[in-house]
Amino acid sequence: MLKRDQLLLGATVAIVLLVGWRAPIFLTFRNGLDIANESALLAMLVAGQVVVLLTRGVDLSVASNLALTGMACALVGQAFPGMPIALLMLLALGLGALLGVVNGLLVAHAGLPPIVVTLGTMALYRGAVFVASGGAWVSEQDVHAGIKALPRAEWLGIPALILIAALAVAAVAAWLRWGPAGREVRALGNNPDAAVVAGIPHRTRLLQAYAVSGALAGLVGLLWVGRYAIAFTELAAGYELTVIAACVIGGVSIAGGIGTVCGAMLGVLFIGVVNAALPVIQVSPFWQQAIAGAVILLSVAFNANARASKGLPILEQRSS
Repeated sequence: MLKRDQLLLGATVAIVLLVGWRAPIFLTFRNGLDIANESALLAMLVAGQVVVLLTRGVDLSVASNLALTGMACALVGQAFPGMPIALLMLLALGLGALLGVVNGLLVAHAGLPPIVVTLGTMALYRGAVFVASGGAWVSEQDVHAGIKALPRAEWLGIPALILIAALAVAAVAAWLRWGPAGREVRALGNNPDAAVVAGIPHRTRLLQAYAVSGALAGLVGLLWVGRYAIAFTELAAGYELTVIAACVIGGVSIAGGIGTVCGAMLGVLFIGVVNAALPVIQVSPFWQQAIAGAVILLSVAFNANARASKGLPILEQRSS
């Protein structure tokens, strides 16, 4: 039987070819770059979510973290228009990581369920956006010039957003694959009790997992505000569901311990291709959520069958 990622890649390629047969422009290199550029922000959020899911947790606060950090960067950039973009990026990463650490502390040290914790912080951070901004928008003319320029730039003929996302995703994948802490995160998700007995510092690893997710959400907040040149209270509202959908479609187990960043990126690619294809074939955008939901259900069923037949929730080989 073909592996899960091969099946998903084959389905994605089939969609591309079928839509390209009807609209040849869909097969152009420029369109491919556009799809990658549209998916770059999602890819970074998904990379962070994978780390949390591997610990048997979940981070439902990523979109609210994104909105709060993006608003904070927009307000700081508005107050200090001469501030270097590098400092604003550090602010985004630092604030996002701090918000993630709050989740990690409540999960690791207070022993609260991750879904309850992140549901609470999702509402808390979203409310903080309103408090910080007073309910006002930061419009295009008030957004820091560097924030707007960064995600719209091109480096070596490739959109900067794609390259930034590629670096962030590669860093997370390498950390999970070769970093001792990353391997311990996966071990913690595979068998928490055995990991504790083996001496793995589980609280520290949980804090690190949520900090990574938060830091990437913060970075995406800055890039999101720059790309769309606006910051407001409902920024990216509900986007956490798309993030989790991409992870599940890409073969990351919500039971923890199983899944890879590369597989999750195939989930991102699938969603990006579907979202780009539906308007081309003149399908109502309202079908996008229905299709995504159907694919999630199929993915969960696929995983359940794999667990029953092989004892594994995802069709992938375990890394040693």
